[in-house]
Amino acid sequence: MTIAVHVHDQHVGGAQDTFRDDVIHGLAAAPKALSPKHFYDARGSRLFEAICAQPEYYLTRTEEGILAAAVDEIAALVGPDTLLVELGSGASRKVRRLLEALRPSRYLGVDISRDFLLQSTRRLAADYPWLEVHAAWGDYSAGVRMPPSLAGRRAMAFFPGSSIGNFTPAEAEAFLSRLRRALPPGSGVLIGVDLVKARDRLEAAYNDAAGITAAFNLNLLERMRHELGAEVELAAFAHRAVFNEAASCIEMHLVSRRRQAIVVDGRRFAFAAGETLHTENSCKYRLEDFQALAARAGYRSGAVWLDDQALFSVHYLVDH
Repeated sequence: MTIAVHVHDQHVGGAQDTFRDDVIHGLAAAPKALSPKHFYDARGSRLFEAICAQPEYYLTRTEEGILAAAVDEIAALVGPDTLLVELGSGASRKVRRLLEALRPSRYLGVDISRDFLLQSTRRLAADYPWLEVHAAWGDYSAGVRMPPSLAGRRAMAFFPGSSIGNFTPAEAEAFLSRLRRALPPGSGVLIGVDLVKARDRLEAAYNDAAGITAAFNLNLLERMRHELGAEVELAAFAHRAVFNEAASCIEMHLVSRRRQAIVVDGRRFAFAAGETLHTENSCKYRLEDFQALAARAGYRSGAVWLDDQALFSVHYLVDH
C-alpha cells in the first residue's frame, strides 16, 4: 500500500544558507545569540525526544496527562471536521490522542526539520488511513502559511510543549497575532504553556543528570562544524541553564571555558573566557499574564486546563 503524504516545501532559500547567515549574524552580535530553531537538525530532534523522557523534564508527561484528561472536552469545543494544524510536529506523539478524539478529516504538520517531519507524518498516514495528511517544511516562527488546498477550512492549531516560551513575551504576542491572521475565521489554538514555579524545579528540568540537554545544546556547535565547516572545539564550551527571575525565563547558554574563537567562512569570532552564546529562552507564565498576552493578540480564553500540582497549563484560545 502506498502511504500518501502531501508535502509542501515552504522553506525560504536553502536550509544551509539560512543557517549559515543566522550563525554569522548571531556570532557577530553583542551579546552573541542564536535562535533555538537551529537546534532541530535530525540529531537535535532525536536528542529533544530523549530530553522529554528524562525524569527531571516534567513538561512532556504533565502536558500529556492534561490532554488525556481533557480530550473529550476539547473535542466538544472544537467540533467535527476541523483541519488540525500541528506546529513543530516533531514525533507527533501528543497529537495522536487529539486525532482519535476529534477525528479531523485533514492534518497539517509544520516543522523546520524536514527529515523528522516526513518520518512522523508518514507514520501518521500509515496509522490513520482515514486521515488526509499534509506536511509543510518551514519555519513556523516566521509565520504560518496555509497551503492553497487547505485554505479557508476552519482549523485548530496545536502548539504543544510550551514552545511559545521560546519567544519573549513581545515576540509571543506578535507570533499569536500572525497565527490568528493566517488561520481562517472561527479557528482556535490549543497551546501548552509552562507555569512559574520554584527555581530548583525549573533549573533541574534543563540540567538533567544524564546530560541529554547539555548534549542537545552542544549539538548546535556540532551542526556548525558538520554543515558549515566551522572551526570550533566542542570540549571548550559548557552547557549552562539558569532561571532569570526578573524575566521569568530559563536562559540556556553555551559558555566558553577559555579564550578562543569560532571560525566560519574565514571569519573569526572571538570569545573571552566565560563569554556565552545565548541559545534559548524558555519563558514561564502566570495564568493571568498569558491570558492577557493572548487577548492583546486578538484571542479570548475558551478554556484552560491544569494538572493537580499546577505545574503546566493547556489553553484553548478562540479568535475574537
